[in-house]
Amino acid sequence: MLLGLGAEVLWPADFLAERLQYLLGSALFSMGGILVAVCITEFRRAGTNFQTHKPTNALITGGPYRISRNPIYIALSIAHLGISVVADSGWTMAMLIPALAVIRFGVIAREEKYLEAKFGDEYRYYKNTVRRWL
Repeated sequence: MLLGLGAEVLWPADFLAERLQYLLGSALFSMGGILVAVCITEFRRAGTNFQTHKPTNALITGGPYRISRNPIYIALSIAHLGISVVADSGWTMAMLIPALAVIRFGVIAREEKYLEAKFGDEYRYYKNTVRRWL
């Protein structure tokens, strides 16, 4: 995101009317924040950690996790879009693509391997019945 904002300073890539950028951007950022809060509530309800560097004690399959295996990453992507829109920065929006690639191949792949080793068949069933994204 910072690379996109830096590129925006050097080569502006505005794409929205000012009134729309603040309304739409704020709505997207808020939606992302609300979704993160709902996901964290699911982790707390299950009595497990939501930080990726701490071990998990339970497999979360309720709430937003019924629809996507990675709703927090979706929420953060929506928030990223919101910031991009508020900044009216095509560059920042474009940086979401490499960020998602890093998340998918660098973070999610490692998390899925960990969850499969920890929860075995229960996670494999969940993985086969719930989409990664949407």
